[in-house]
Amino acid sequence: MSVLTGTKYIKLLGLISGVAVLDILVLSPGFLGVEIGGGAFATASGVTLLCASALALFYGSYVLLFKPPVILPVKQIQTRADFVEALTRYRRVKALEDDITLALEQVDRMNKKTGTLLNVLHQRFDATELTYKKFASVIQEVEKLFYLNMRSILNRLHVFDESEFESGRRQRTTPFSQELIQEKTNLHNEFLFFMKSSLGTNEEILLKLDKLLLEISRLDSFEPGDFENMPCMQEINALINQTKYYKQ
Repeated sequence: MSVLTGTKYIKLLGLISGVAVLDILVLSPGFLGVEIGGGAFATASGVTLLCASALALFYGSYVLLFKPPVILPVKQIQTRADFVEALTRYRRVKALEDDITLALEQVDRMNKKTGTLLNVLHQRFDATELTYKKFASVIQEVEKLFYLNMRSILNRLHVFDESEFESGRRQRTTPFSQELIQEKTNLHNEFLFFMKSSLGTNEEILLKLDKLLLEISRLDSFEPGDFENMPCMQEINALINQTKYYKQ
């Protein structure tokens, strides 16, 4: 079961539980005690509640289980949740399963690392200090670079054709020339190389954040000039400068 499918069933279970609890509270003699058959108003209220509950369950079930999800264009993906949802759609693709699993893990780790770094900064510096602002700005730039890389991956995945990919891998005899077959193979290999290369870049970004966290935790005192001289900051700045004109 995929993450999204599991989430849908959890939401459906929550909807059913919520409707059931509401009906019990309203109709139970021990609570509000609205009784069907106990009077015109009470009967009308009880029947209305049951009809509304049934409609809520039917509509909720349709929305959660059958209504096609709204797929955001890649350029409109902004939040961490958007990235997780977009990546999860490709988890069912057998050839990409491991890469997509790693990408989702990286998104989760990035969220945790940036949260930890900002928490440590709050403990070491005042939010109004220039040092805090410098560190926070760099963390923001690194996070931006990470998700820019993820957006690039999603752009490639958007045009990925699983059937073509699997057909090329399984094909033994074909009426096409060896040159054409080799060209298709090279194209598929280039796609896989891009995926692994992009994930490798993100792994490097995560490692640099780990180094930054370690260097900050080691600081007993901090002078304004120390910021640019920190080995990890030099590595991060070099990475940001190298990808300044990064294309999606």
